[in-house]
Amino acid sequence: MTERAGTGIALTADASNVGDGAAALSRGASTAVETKATEHPIQDYGALGDGRSVVLVGPDGAVAWWCVPEMDSPPLFDRLLEPENGGYFQVCPEGTYTMERCYRTDSNVLETIFTTESGTARVTESLNSSHAGRLPWCELARRLEGVAGTVTFRIRAVFGTQGDSHSPWLQPNPNGCVFHVGPVLGVVRFSDNIRILEEEDRTIAATVTLGQGESALVALLAGEDEPLGIPTIAEIDARIDVSDAAWRHWAEGLHYEGPHRTEVRRSGLALKLLLYSPSGAIAAAATTSLPERIGGPKNYDYRYAWIRDAGYTVNAFLRVGAMPEAKAAFSWLMKHLHAHGAQVFYTLRGGRVPEESTLDLAGYGGSRPVRVGNAAARQHQHGIYGDIFETATLFVAGGNILDQKSAKVLADLADECADRWRQKDAGIWELEVPQHYTMSKISAWQALARAIELAEAGHIAATCVPRWSRERDRIQAWIEEHCWSETRQAYTFYPGTERLDASLILAVRFGFDGRERLSSTIDAIRDELGRGPLLFRYSGAEKEEGAFVACSFWLVEALAELGRQDEAETVFTGTMRAVAKGVGIMSEMVDPATGDHLGNTPQGLSHLALLHAACSLRGDRERSLKAAR
Repeated sequence: MTERAGTGIALTADASNVGDGAAALSRGASTAVETKATEHPIQDYGALGDGRSVVLVGPDGAVAWWCVPEMDSPPLFDRLLEPENGGYFQVCPEGTYTMERCYRTDSNVLETIFTTESGTARVTESLNSSHAGRLPWCELARRLEGVAGTVTFRIRAVFGTQGDSHSPWLQPNPNGCVFHVGPVLGVVRFSDNIRILEEEDRTIAATVTLGQGESALVALLAGEDEPLGIPTIAEIDARIDVSDAAWRHWAEGLHYEGPHRTEVRRSGLALKLLLYSPSGAIAAAATTSLPERIGGPKNYDYRYAWIRDAGYTVNAFLRVGAMPEAKAAFSWLMKHLHAHGAQVFYTLRGGRVPEESTLDLAGYGGSRPVRVGNAAARQHQHGIYGDIFETATLFVAGGNILDQKSAKVLADLADECADRWRQKDAGIWELEVPQHYTMSKISAWQALARAIELAEAGHIAATCVPRWSRERDRIQAWIEEHCWSETRQAYTFYPGTERLDASLILAVRFGFDGRERLSSTIDAIRDELGRGPLLFRYSGAEKEEGAFVACSFWLVEALAELGRQDEAETVFTGTMRAVAKGVGIMSEMVDPATGDHLGNTPQGLSHLALLHAACSLRGDRERSLKAAR
C-alpha cells in the first residue's frame, strides 16, 4: 500500500440510494441515509491542483467545487455554495461505509480508504500533470482499487448551472459523450469495467464492483472554447503517478530541515496549489464566499492575486529555497506594478478585478451574498508599499539581480509612498472606513527604510535618498506621537482609539524601531484578542468572524524574533492543534469554540504565515535581514 501521510478522518455514511444529493456524513459511529445534500465542515475538504485550477473534494467522495479551466472561472461544480441543487462529481461506495483519507507523503495526490460491510477499497485522486508540466486541458483522474473483499461504487456527475446562467447539455458522437456548460466542454471517461447507468443532459451515472486486486478508473477532462484531446484510459491512469512523482520531486527541493518540517512541506505544497503557473501569480484562495461566520454577510471572492500575498509568497519561497516560484511571483509582481501601478490586487492574469456582483445561490450554511469580484480592488492601502520593498530587499539579499525597469518602478514607488503616507487608507484589513491606521503608517516607514537600503547598496537609484530618509523619520515620529497609548501600553488601531489591531504584530518582522514597545503591544493584543493560541484580527471582530489563522503564526514569528522562544514554540504547537482537523489544508479563520474552519480555502496567507513562523523558530530571519542590509 502506498505510504500515506497527513491527518486522516473517519466518517460513516449510508450511500445505498444515490440521488442528486451526497451522503449525509457525521463523525463517530452514527449513520445517515443519503436523501439530501449535506454541507461538510470546511476543513473536511481536500484540495487538488494542477497549476491552473483547484478541486475541492468532500469526505463523501464528491467534488463540490471546481472552476474550469482556471481558478477564477465560473464553477463547473458548485455544490459547495448550492448544497441542494448545485453540481458535483461523486465517487463513493454503496451501502454503509467508513472512510479515512490523507495526502500521499510530500504530494498533493489524495488517497481515501473506504471500508464497507463487504470489503475495503482505495480511491486515489489527482488533478493531473505530465512529465513536461501542466497539461493543455484539465484532467481530474480518480483511480478505484479493491483492497479486500468486494466493494460496489456509485459514480455520479451532475453538472452545475453557474448560477442558472447556463443549462448543461450532452452531445453524443462517435468519439464520446461530450458535455457542454456554457463555453466549457468535456467528457467523462470510464474504464471498460464500469457500467454506465444514465446519460442525461445534466447527469451522468455509472457503477462498478471491484474485488481484491481489481481496479477501475474514472476521469473528467475539460477545456473552454477549444478542441479537446482525448487520451486513453491507460495514459490518464499513468499520469496519476507521474503527477505524484512531480509533487514529491518539488517538495524534496524545499531546503528546510528545521522544526516542524512536515508542516512546512505541507504548507509549501498547499501554496503550490495556489500558484497560477501561466503568469506566476499567487491566488489568495481557491474559493469565493465561504463565510467568515456561518450565516453572516462577510463572504468574499478571494480568487485573485493580492500584492501582499505575492510579496509574502516570494519571501516564504526564498526562505525555503523554492527559487523558481519566488522568481516567478516576483516577476509577476514587478510586471504588473509597471503596467497598472500599485493596486491592492489583480486578476491572476494581471488585469483589473471586475466590479463586485452577486450570484443567486444559497451560500455555504445559508451565508449570503455569494460574490464574484471584489470591491476592495478600488481601495488604497499603504501596506502594499512595505510589502513590495520587503520583497525586493529579500530578493536581492539572496544574490539575485534587479533589472533596470524594476529598479525604476521601485524608486517611483518610494516617491509615491513619501507623498501619500499622510493620507488615510483602508488598512491591511480592507475596511470600509478610511483611517490613519497605525499598521499602514508602519508599512510606509518599512517601505522607505528598505528603499534607502536598496539605494545605498546600488540596486535602485539613490537620487531621492535624502528625501526618503527625512520622510521615514517623520513617519516614525508621527507614530510615536499619535498611535501609542499610555493607558494600554500598546500601539492602537489608529489615533484616538483604545482599540487594538493584531496586524501590529508584523511590525516586529518589518524591523520597526522600539522592541520594548512592540513587546508590550503584543502582550496587550494577546490579552484582549487572544483565545488560547488563536487571535481575532482587531477589537470587536469576535462578534463578526472567527479567529484569523495567520495572526497566530505572525505571533509565533514576532515572539521568536523578540527572543521569547519558548512562548513562540508554545503558540505554534497550540495553533497547529487548533487547526488540526482535516487533511492539512488551512482556511482563513477558525471558530475558537468548535475548531471548525471558516472563510475561503485553501488560504494562502495562513500557509505563508506558517512557513514564516517555522523559519523564525529555526532562527534564520535575523540572518536573512543581515544579508539584505
